[in-house]
Amino acid sequence: MCGICGIFDLDRCSLRPEIVHRMADTLWHRGPDDAGYHFEPGVGLGHRRLSIIDISTGHQPISNEDASVWVVFNGEIYNYMELREQLESKGHKFRTKSDTEVIVHLYEEVGEECFARLRGMFAIALWDCKRKQAILARDRLGKKPLFYLHQGPRLIFGSELKAVSAGSEPGTPDLTALADYFTFLYIPAPKSIYCAVQKVRPAHYLVFSEHGIREQAYWDISFSHSEEKTEDQWCEEILASLIDSVRVRLISEVPLGSFLSGGMDSSAIVACMTRLQNHPVTTCTIGFKEERFSEIEHARTVSGHLGTDLKEHIVRPDATQITERLAWHYDEPFADSSAVPGYYVAKAAREQVTVALTGDGGDEGFAGYKRYVYSLEDERLRSMFPAFFRSRVVRPLADWYPRLEGAPRLFKAKSTLQRIADDPLEAYLDRITVPAWVRSSLFSEDVNRQLGGYDPLEQFREHYKHADGSDTLSRLQYLDIKTYLPDDICVKLDRATMAVSLEARCPLLDHRLMEMAARIPPQLRLRKGAGKYILKKTISSMFPAGFLERPKQGFGVPIAEWFRTDLREWAEAILFEPDGLFNLKHLRHVWNRHQAMIQDHSAVLWGVFMFRQWQKTFQRRPVPLQGSVGPFTRS
Repeated sequence: MCGICGIFDLDRCSLRPEIVHRMADTLWHRGPDDAGYHFEPGVGLGHRRLSIIDISTGHQPISNEDASVWVVFNGEIYNYMELREQLESKGHKFRTKSDTEVIVHLYEEVGEECFARLRGMFAIALWDCKRKQAILARDRLGKKPLFYLHQGPRLIFGSELKAVSAGSEPGTPDLTALADYFTFLYIPAPKSIYCAVQKVRPAHYLVFSEHGIREQAYWDISFSHSEEKTEDQWCEEILASLIDSVRVRLISEVPLGSFLSGGMDSSAIVACMTRLQNHPVTTCTIGFKEERFSEIEHARTVSGHLGTDLKEHIVRPDATQITERLAWHYDEPFADSSAVPGYYVAKAAREQVTVALTGDGGDEGFAGYKRYVYSLEDERLRSMFPAFFRSRVVRPLADWYPRLEGAPRLFKAKSTLQRIADDPLEAYLDRITVPAWVRSSLFSEDVNRQLGGYDPLEQFREHYKHADGSDTLSRLQYLDIKTYLPDDICVKLDRATMAVSLEARCPLLDHRLMEMAARIPPQLRLRKGAGKYILKKTISSMFPAGFLERPKQGFGVPIAEWFRTDLREWAEAILFEPDGLFNLKHLRHVWNRHQAMIQDHSAVLWGVFMFRQWQKTFQRRPVPLQGSVGPFTRS
């Protein structure tokens, strides 16, 4: 695992090496073991290395035999030995045993088709001297990040936004990205918080040449080909695929273990590792003093059953310190509060291992989220009413019905009526996003006026349109795989683990396994109100009876209580700074209701708080937002 950065200048202007060195220095945490650079007219490549495979010779940047192709790479290629054998049979000569060198020769052999042949997680920057073009590529599911800034003949890139900012002024913050953030609590690709900086989208590569930038997709997941097999046949295929996905991720020259929360997904990964290794698996788990947030007892149960070497850590978070640290590592506003325990479990694991397998991806691939169940319940209710009745009666009733702030879920009739009146997508979006009325109340009149008719949900509607599944569940899973998975789940995992120089590998996000899961009929993914039905049946024999039946437990921390205790004084000091962005009167109303325990507003408050932390960390002197609303500041 590594950090990469660099500059391509098609005018072949001389580059100051100290700029690329400075960019790489911002990525030290991603690769503390080594640094490497390559410079030629118009090209500067930087690399920070966390040594995992081919420790002695796998340095980067690396080139082909005549130095006409150069590459820097962040990630792991799990089929590199197979590819190497094929390339050697065609006459390619290798100087190292690293997976990085395979990328160079594969590009020589098949050109841009090379990315579709890689199995793994990766962010790649490649310079082709003969064609005078640069290529940036990102893995299929967005496990590894890659940012870039395009300035005429110059392209600046980096694994993190801070690296790009060290190479060039990132410019003005993007008001629409801010609207996205307060809708989803993260900023979806290809946007970043800055207008001028973008993210390479998952499963895409960019070709930068004198003709400009060309973006090309090289993969997509399809839900259109459900295969009819018996449940036993599916269980056999899933288990074989899962074990193979784990097996290829056990290659390492440094200590390797696994996260273990005690949930289904991480437990399944550890069970497969136990089958494949001849020694106890090193597993890491964390617990909190608040029992409702702690899964340590469940982890102990799994560890005892599988015979793992369990390392337990009881965490007592320093709310002030952890929020400052997260703001620095995430580079842009990010408000998924499970980033807090994510960081702590990564930190605990790093004390034992350098590589950790995780259970991320099971909910997206095998339909594990409760919101999928709720969406199908909405669909069942919707089917009870003719379309004309929904549009002429239910919709007007939903519009008329008053919004009862703080009402128990049972009495939230307005939301229920809206979801019955809506189509499946709009009902789903209502469940997973901050409502538009909340966002508009939060922003100042000036910001709302400048946003005009901008609708953050439109980008999600576009993904939904491209879904090729014929059933609602498949289309919703496709949407999450294109948005929530890469832009929230994978970002959270990457930043948390790289913050402590830990490599995380995700067997359930193997693209071959994901493709297979997409062919499973929807009624086997979700059945009788239970998600991951067929995955649960597949792994049931690995665990004690009844273990897999316990309710799913989220991975969180007591944010609501923090705002009334540990964070109260500090949060109140920074939330209400006048800067023209927020409706401070409404924000104070939200704060007071939360403090009085009338309603839990922790999600919205956390969003504003982490935005303020981002401002405090990266924004130092006043500049206007796009459209100009006042002292939205930058460094």
